[in-house]
Parts: sequence; structure tokens; C-alpha cells
Amino acid sequence: MKLYKLESNNVESFFGPTDEHIERNVTMIAQTPSCDAFLLLTIDTFDELELLDSVPIGYDFTYCQEWGLTVDEDVVDRVIKDLRKKDYPTWQDQLDDIYHNGIDGWKTTIKVTKDKYPKP
Repeated sequence: MKLYKLESNNVESFFGPTDEHIERNVTMIAQTPSCDAFLLLTIDTFDELELLDSVPIGYDFTYCQEWGLTVDEDVVDRVIKDLRKKDYPTWQDQLDDIYHNGIDGWKTTIKVTKDKYPKP
């Protein structure tokens, strides 16, 4: 997963205006207290955004308020694991997939999530 910084003055150009929203495969995980910049996680590459190699200071964690406000490398890894967990089909659906499509079919289904959210 890649960590990007999005400045608030570029939000509309990145996501499009309200009436012409551009769907992006990103998860916003933090913002500055003044909301002038945001941290995004994604597997995609966006040349128009600033790619970060570490979590900068001065951001409040917003992905899951109950985890607290601190955002650091460990929290980013936890977000990735959480996104991955939520994206998998239920165990009942996975068993049904194995029954109907065999192990190879199930592996194909599961690979989509594994590719979308690689382990940190």
C-alpha cells in the first residue's frame, strides 16, 4: 500500500466536483487539525499526489476514532489489516465458494482481496 498526502486545495481536482465525483480506490486515514491536508492509503499510483515514505507528524488519525488520534507506521499497518479483513467474504460465503467452485475457485476469489490490500 502507498501513503499519499492530499492538500485540501487539490481535493476537488483529485475527486472531482460534487456533481461529477471521480471514484478513487483510496482510504482517507488522517487529516491535519485545520483540515488543510489529508493522508490517503491506496494500492494505486497517483502522480498528482505527494507519495510519502513515512507517516508525517501533525496529523490526527480519522479512520477509526476508537483507536485514538495518533497516526504512525503501526497504525497504518493496522488500517491495512482492518481493510483486508473487512474486504474478505464471510467464512460462510468462502465455504460455499469452495463447495461450488473448488479450492482453485476460492483461491481466485480470495486473491482479489490479497492483491487489493497486500500485507504490510
